[in-house]
Amino acid sequence: MKKLIIIFLLLMTCSVYSSSHRLKDIVTIKGVRENPIIGYGLVIGLKGSGDGGGEITNTALRRMFEKLGLNPKREIESKNVASVIVTAKLPAFARIGQKMDVTVSSIADASSLAGGVLLVTPLKGGDGQIYGVASGNVSLGGLVKGARFPTVGMVTNGATVEREVIIDFDKKKSLRISLNRPDFTTAARIEKILNEELSGKYARARDGSTIDLIIPDFYKRKVVKLVAIIENFRVNSDSVAKIIINERTGTIVAGGDIYLQDVAISHGDLTIQIGDSGGEEGGNNDRSKSLYYMPKKATLKELVKGLNALGTSPEDLIPIFQALKRSGALIGEIELI
Repeated sequence: MKKLIIIFLLLMTCSVYSSSHRLKDIVTIKGVRENPIIGYGLVIGLKGSGDGGGEITNTALRRMFEKLGLNPKREIESKNVASVIVTAKLPAFARIGQKMDVTVSSIADASSLAGGVLLVTPLKGGDGQIYGVASGNVSLGGLVKGARFPTVGMVTNGATVEREVIIDFDKKKSLRISLNRPDFTTAARIEKILNEELSGKYARARDGSTIDLIIPDFYKRKVVKLVAIIENFRVNSDSVAKIIINERTGTIVAGGDIYLQDVAISHGDLTIQIGDSGGEEGGNNDRSKSLYYMPKKATLKELVKGLNALGTSPEDLIPIFQALKRSGALIGEIELI
């Protein structure tokens, strides 16, 4: 019964998907995004939980000592050192000197990075340029003992931005706005609201995902101010009527406006009739016969509410929804995962 209540609550929220949203919550602006950066480094100071040697680790140690003016005569094998890959996300409009969090992941035989210190590590972008430098104490989130993944840690504010991604945002003459979830109806609504609010034909929806916006003359060299205004415009976003079913876990999630046509359903001891109820309308429930009548054009939310009242399990819902779709009575899509 508990699972069915959860499903019912999820279906109750379906109407939220077609409600008003701020533009900033449903779109992105071209050029305003994070960029992944990556580097190779060494974590030292481990308590015998490191790699214990290996070609990559030994080569890195030798090169590090050479840079420090030392010239070791033989290979250095230590279980207090671990080879790691360091990753981070360079924020949009990042400026030199700003800090970033970095993730440190072991790539060799280290069993734990607990208590380790990341040595200075250059972080490169996809173009091969160095955009940041990372170093600092590695944290496993406080779970030193019994950590599920002790070979992955984080250095909070462990990287400093050393190179900026140049974007002359304030000099832009146009903006390209992209929907996070492509939809023709929503794109058309965004075009309309932008043109109405800016009092002109500045916006044009190119497809279900892209809206091009010409910067009005009044906002030339004031693009930041313009974006701050338009990102707070509210638009009624639309969504596809869809039910997603995971038969392995018994999970059912529904979104969009899903309706049911006239239909009669019989499943085990349960009988449901939607439409003509023989003179009885909406919500008449005979528990002794497990009967439930619903009005024409009922919503999925109303159906689940009635089934919930009858004590129907999630396992019963799945074949009912599938049968409704096959009969053409359920207006919406069903996706099995």
